Amino acid sequence: MSGGDGGLDRSTLVLTEGDVRELLPLEICIEAVEHVLALHARGEASAPVAVGLHTEGGGFHVKAAAARLGRFYFAAKTNGNFPGNPTTWGLPTIQGVIVLSDAGDGRPLALLDSMEVTTLRTGAATGVAAKYLARPDSATATVVGCGIQGRVQTRSLTRVLPIERIFAFDADEAVARAFAVEMTEALGVPVTVADHLRTATLRSDVIVTCTPSKRPLLGPDDVPPGAFVAAVGADHPEKHEIHPELFRSATVVTDSIDQCATFGDLHHAIAAGVVGRDVVHANLGEIVIGARPGRSSAEEVVLFDSTGTALQDVAAAAVVFERAVESGRGLAIVLAG
Repeated sequence: MSGGDGGLDRSTLVLTEGDVRELLPLEICIEAVEHVLALHARGEASAPVAVGLHTEGGGFHVKAAAARLGRFYFAAKTNGNFPGNPTTWGLPTIQGVIVLSDAGDGRPLALLDSMEVTTLRTGAATGVAAKYLARPDSATATVVGCGIQGRVQTRSLTRVLPIERIFAFDADEAVARAFAVEMTEALGVPVTVADHLRTATLRSDVIVTCTPSKRPLLGPDDVPPGAFVAAVGADHPEKHEIHPELFRSATVVTDSIDQCATFGDLHHAIAAGVVGRDVVHANLGEIVIGARPGRSSAEEVVLFDSTGTALQDVAAAAVVFERAVESGRGLAIVLAG
């Protein structure tokens, strides 16, 4: 951006959750995430950085990365996670903001609400992983966790695979029933509530877990040959969805081996002494660019450990910012001067 006097524009765009939702269609987000993963695998984007800080009643995490996406962008996301918010204050559990900056001169280009970006880019990462790691004929999926993330995960799967049937499972059956009705209507694909998790997963080609669980939900006996499993919920050291033994029996792919070994489901398998970091076959970006092979057979179980990286954030935020500039959307403010 340039200013009216010929100098650089020092304004910063403020973009709300509604702005993000309008400017970042899921299909475009999937493309953006796939592109930035490829850049990182080629050494053309920074390694993502993540820092956590506990406070009374919750905590914060900060994720940051930089990538050349036409323009050289830097993004830092600060999210607060306070589980007691909904009942105590009527506030969301997770709230936060993304600062998108010009990585060449440091100008803050945009401030974005982080919730919709995080939701969409997390679903998009699963879409990319399913595209490369699920069997191309995968027709049946089980989604474990029927909240906001479960919805975008389901939508993402249907964008990249010929899904014909979906099982929904949630600790709260009423939540699963509402999810099934809504998603059946939205996608035109029958979504059925699963009474028993194992019964559903053993009939599925794709299984996605996106819950706040602190105990394993899936083990080797719950997953049929040839399945693709996306473990999405564990973005904190206390969260735990996948039994360590599944890491021993599956082909393991991560979004970031460093993050997964620190606070993903992989870290539980390592802490249990079941596997080491060398169990990881590849980071997803390596498979995207062909540096590492993807699925090797129709019988292979592939496990994608997804912790969510700042590379995904910077890719999504850059798309939102550029589309906002093109459409004249957002509130421009000057933070300094």
